[in-house]
Amino acid sequence: MSQKIPRHVSIIPDGNRRWAREKGLVESMGHIKSTNYENVKSLIAKAKDLGVEYLTLWGFSTENWNRGEKEKEILFEIIGNLTNELRRDAKENRVRFRHIGRKDRLPKELVEKLKKLEEETSGFDEFNVQLCLDYGGRDEILRVVNKLLESGKKEINENDFVNNLDTSGIPEPDLIIRTSGEKRLSGFMPFQGVYAELYFPDVHFPDFNDKELEKAVEEFGKRKRRFGK
Repeated sequence: MSQKIPRHVSIIPDGNRRWAREKGLVESMGHIKSTNYENVKSLIAKAKDLGVEYLTLWGFSTENWNRGEKEKEILFEIIGNLTNELRRDAKENRVRFRHIGRKDRLPKELVEKLKKLEEETSGFDEFNVQLCLDYGGRDEILRVVNKLLESGKKEINENDFVNNLDTSGIPEPDLIIRTSGEKRLSGFMPFQGVYAELYFPDVHFPDFNDKELEKAVEEFGKRKRRFGK
């Protein structure tokens, strides 16, 4: 394993529905498999073992509201259950949890769970897990601009902008992984990810395990990052 380790790894979990269709299953089974807590727990454990400090997962985008009502209902139920599991282990292992995205449109019960988990883990610093729900990069940027305008700002500098992002206090991603072979970011952290290394494995997210994460981190270690220099 290379000694060059990304501090912050972000994952765009793609391919849940394709995974289910390929196996002759209903599409919801892809979501259920991908959010199986043992799978998520193994990714967190591997990331921590490798020396990663921040792991971000994109669970629901602003565009996902266009999906069918039944699918959204299933997704929110699954995410709510995942949050319950995370709460138990986060407190035991001193993992800080943060929600990235909007809270005004998510189901109230889920929002309460997210807020409670954020509050209960706010003092931890062993490891950091971020879950993006109702998140979209353009939406985030517009919210920041409107917030700063409402505060009376006449001129906005980069620090003002960074401090009002959903990711305020979180380092920019060093490595962004999108599973299932799709080579695009779909609006994921367009401001924060300008110098992130990109990695596009062909494996669907339900099959993206700790070994696949280790391969991604190894690939990161081989790359030269110049940051425009």
